[in-house]
Amino acid sequence: MSAPPNILWILTTQWRAQACGYAGDREVRTPVIDALAARSVDYTQAVTPHPFGPFARAALLTGVPSPQNGVRDYFDPLPADARTIAHTLRARGYAPAFFGKWHLGRRDPAAPLVGEAHARTVVPPEARGGFEFWEGFESGFLLNDPWLHGTRLPEPVCFPGYQSDVLAERAAAVLADWRKPWFAVVSLEAPHPPYDAPAAGMVPREPALRANVPPAAQAQARRELAGYYAHIGATDRAIGRLLAAVGEATAVIFTSVHGDMHGAHGLFRKGWPHEESVRVPLLVRRPGGAAAKDGSPVSLTDLPALTCALADGKVWRCPRDAAEISMPSVVRLARQCDREWRGLRSAVRKLVLGPDGSPWLYFDLERDPLELHNLAADPARAVELAAWRARLG
Repeated sequence: MSAPPNILWILTTQWRAQACGYAGDREVRTPVIDALAARSVDYTQAVTPHPFGPFARAALLTGVPSPQNGVRDYFDPLPADARTIAHTLRARGYAPAFFGKWHLGRRDPAAPLVGEAHARTVVPPEARGGFEFWEGFESGFLLNDPWLHGTRLPEPVCFPGYQSDVLAERAAAVLADWRKPWFAVVSLEAPHPPYDAPAAGMVPREPALRANVPPAAQAQARRELAGYYAHIGATDRAIGRLLAAVGEATAVIFTSVHGDMHGAHGLFRKGWPHEESVRVPLLVRRPGGAAAKDGSPVSLTDLPALTCALADGKVWRCPRDAAEISMPSVVRLARQCDREWRGLRSAVRKLVLGPDGSPWLYFDLERDPLELHNLAADPARAVELAAWRARLG
């Protein structure tokens, strides 16, 4: 029987599904991710269960959606007794390691979200999700010169350089000598805003826009997308160095915790139930496995089960024909979604219920992939919509 493979998760933040060259985006430069896609299973319909950082992070680590996993509010920490993929793989003989953005620790809601206050917040060992080695930061959105602490850094230390480069290099150095088999999460903050932060020499350029960005939002969308694509390019380059270091025999999962609206429907940031916010890239490279496209409605809550299948040498199959999506609470920050909602999405339909349980959005994704026509009040769709609503309960 062959030895279990080393397994690497590469998590990014705010990298929406369509913002990859392999996905057809002509504005972005992602040669590393495109090459990875050519050797991976590309889950073309993957979604985040919750298009907001802490909720999604708790869900993908535990396999349990929010708030059932204990994270309902933006500032809720992951419960100390939460069982994560790190615990599961440790029981299978893996050495689990975590590098980078955590965003699940206890932090001060009154402190500025951007800057050193949250970047230097110490996550104690008992709050690190069961990872044997941990080196990262709570949050802070410092895409340059990150502050890191953890297993070998009891107090936060500032490391000069572009955050994605620093994390990729330090993770590669640890994993080169880390006992095998190992499971590692490299959690990168990019391409999260601030989009005007320097992007390791990548020069922003004005991009074209999707057809669902209205005129009033276009100037801001172009300005922010220019920086967004620069950070994607810089992070793609850093990921290339990491992948070269871990080698082809390592199983790799690449994804993002959520997307970004970037002006679609006149909206910005995340939390919204639209495709730009909920759809994420998901590539799975299995050593010796064939490249393929899979249109199953995979959710990031499936990552623990999918990863266990990789560890066991098995092929994982999506167990459903539609994925649940939701925002368990309102995050009262500028430009974010203004209501709680829950929904059900397949490759062809999406139903979203508002906070009172009534239909808010209903889209025929086959005919209307840009979600320009809300069918929630269309009498011709009433029977179809009722059937989808019954599935949500």
